[in-house]
Amino acid sequence: MIFRKLIGAKYFNKGYAAFLGEELNATLRTVRDLEGHGSHTLSTAGGNFVHGASVFCYGNGTSKGGSPKARVAAYKVCWPPVDGNQCFDADIMAAFDAGISDGVDVFSLSLGGEPVEFFEDGVSIGAFHAVKKGISVILSAGNSGPTPRTVSNLSPWMFTVGASTIDREFTSYAELGNNVQLKGASLATAALKSKNLYPLISAEQAKEANASAAGSLDPKKVKGKILVCLRGENTRTDKGRQALLAGAVGMILANDEKSRNEIIADSHLLPATHLNFTDGLSVYAYVNSTKNPTAYITPEKTKLDTNPAPFMASFSSRGPNVIDPAILKPDITAPRVSIIAAFTGALGPTEDASDSHRLPFTSMSGTSMSCPHVSGIAGLLKSLHPDWSPAAISSAIMTTAKTRDNSVNPMLDSDKKMATPFEYGAGHVKPNRAMDRGLVYDLTIDDYLNYLCARGYNQTLIQLFSGKPYSCSKLNRVTDLNYPSITVPELDHSATITRKVKNVGTPWTYRAHVKSPIPEFQSRLNL
Repeated sequence: MIFRKLIGAKYFNKGYAAFLGEELNATLRTVRDLEGHGSHTLSTAGGNFVHGASVFCYGNGTSKGGSPKARVAAYKVCWPPVDGNQCFDADIMAAFDAGISDGVDVFSLSLGGEPVEFFEDGVSIGAFHAVKKGISVILSAGNSGPTPRTVSNLSPWMFTVGASTIDREFTSYAELGNNVQLKGASLATAALKSKNLYPLISAEQAKEANASAAGSLDPKKVKGKILVCLRGENTRTDKGRQALLAGAVGMILANDEKSRNEIIADSHLLPATHLNFTDGLSVYAYVNSTKNPTAYITPEKTKLDTNPAPFMASFSSRGPNVIDPAILKPDITAPRVSIIAAFTGALGPTEDASDSHRLPFTSMSGTSMSCPHVSGIAGLLKSLHPDWSPAAISSAIMTTAKTRDNSVNPMLDSDKKMATPFEYGAGHVKPNRAMDRGLVYDLTIDDYLNYLCARGYNQTLIQLFSGKPYSCSKLNRVTDLNYPSITVPELDHSATITRKVKNVGTPWTYRAHVKSPIPEFQSRLNL
């Protein structure tokens, strides 16, 4: 049944079926969302106003998508993974064709893969044809941070979104027997039965593994205790499940060194809290130095107006752009942590088969969540300015972003170090400021084709994008693409960069100035 909000739903699986090499069962031939990712992202982009949205009564309030009055359509292209593959180019491109034919205004793609040259990337080719029809294409930067050069979805006609926090937390404290209290995050489905301290044991002591993987815990050692698990190997919620199966009354999940200070409020099956790397080390030090260690996990609470916020998520993929370092990616960053949005009724919020909870809303984290925030904003701008091109919309969003947090200090990363454009792009999105930008950096399809010419693409490759023969302009430099950000790779001498602005607002007289990013860098502006 299709309603006035959801006006279309289609699935695409021929590429997946060809890879699988066998007939697909009914669960692989349906538009229904069986794991919640699609419902969550679609409602974040275009969900209507819903009062009383919460997760187990936490974060209670009115929920809405970025474009709450928009009509939405779902194009399902991802399926259960097979050898690590679940979203195939053939299916994604077929969905692009369908959406273009259906007349969509914005594509929101919370997916990505390993970066490849644009002519080898079905997502990049499909996105180009959408942009050619005036459709904005918004995509996730990926969840492979904090390692540099991991950002995906790199072509300049795609709008790539990183992940940062919001000023709301779901806090739960780990109180140790030595009177140390450590702040964590949780949306657990249960609380400890009493306020007494419980025996504390690490997964390493409970053998046979430190990370609480399936079947690795000795129930005789774990029963009735709070278990300390190290993040890694299996999912965060699966660690809680393994702890519960072994008889634990609660779990303290400690970050590994890679995850550092990023903590996430998960809906665990037992009382649990998630601690950062430093606090996790404190717990392990206490357990290993105390004969009878004890702990208590406080029930979670919703905390608002937290500070500092936003800061960059540890997992958000970083630049530089490995395909073309002259194009800054990600383009922007947006909220991604503990985002409450619609969920499927097909499974519980822990995504575990034993979870009997069924919730209309749940909390998720990732660049999959930040992408639809920007998609909704792009939809609003398209409604407000129907004559704006996808490039103009992207420019308005990028050039009105902020790089300071709610303490008016420079944005930080999850290690509390100053974040850089390779993490946040132009900055954290500020939608209201984008409505009346005045000046934008606009781009046409010919500009993108000339950019491909400058990158050395021959006629055969260019026709994958243009659909017909195209004559390259003789005066093309990659760095002169009229992009809203300026990146000069390996700058060891003077360079001249050209940009053109277009007035899309009320006529004004503008004054321009340039601020050098570092003292050693000298710049001069010629108008």
